[in-house]
Amino acid sequence: MEHVICPLSIVPVRKDPSDRAEMVSQWLFGETAEVLDRQEKWSHLRFDHDGYEGWVDNKQLAPCDTPNFDPDQRVIDLSSIVDLGDRQVLLPYGAVLPFYADGSILFLGQRVPVNAVTSHAHSGERIELIEAFMHPFIGAPYLWGGRTPCGVDCSGLTQMLFMLMGIYLPRDAAQQAEEGDTVELLDLAEPGDLAFFDNAEGRIVHVGIVLPERRILHASGRVRIDMLDQEGIFNSEEKRYTHKLRLVKRVL
Repeated sequence: MEHVICPLSIVPVRKDPSDRAEMVSQWLFGETAEVLDRQEKWSHLRFDHDGYEGWVDNKQLAPCDTPNFDPDQRVIDLSSIVDLGDRQVLLPYGAVLPFYADGSILFLGQRVPVNAVTSHAHSGERIELIEAFMHPFIGAPYLWGGRTPCGVDCSGLTQMLFMLMGIYLPRDAAQQAEEGDTVELLDLAEPGDLAFFDNAEGRIVHVGIVLPERRILHASGRVRIDMLDQEGIFNSEEKRYTHKLRLVKRVL
């Protein structure tokens, strides 16, 4: 079983082996993956942190003998840089610090010094952690397949915030809706629950995180906070409902 690691800040994950193919996700520094198929220019990968699959340019990956199946040390600041000798890499918010200990990471078989604030040291109630981790995302532009404050989609936002709390969700909204326990009534929802929304065909196409006072954090145009009720998300700027509520789930 061949594994690889992301050696760059943010790498696009494509639906097909082509630079012109749709970006379905992003691969962040330090995350690892299993190689399912290797071609001359592209590799089909299954990512260790969520089992998602996609294609990555072979020039944007590196061999890895020590995969991170549950990487709980992730960057939560916006200014960390790691010096790999031949280049410096800006660590995006949410990047993995592989086997971080005593101010260094294990990368390509060597200990490399790095100074970063990590999610590992934080503890508290779920909503306290969400409110602490979400601030760099507020106002971030919507980007299909995105997972960082530079651009993020709805399920990328929920996945990353839960990942920073050590809870590993699948990549897409419909997949995330299969996790956890159903909350039968919105009145019983608690801050930190996931709310899911469907389209006219009944397919789940959107997800957000329930906040106190009937608010919801979600990515729609940008990462924003709107009001939530039994009908769905009410956008106060547009003065209309933009998403129809399907169900609420609690993931422990």
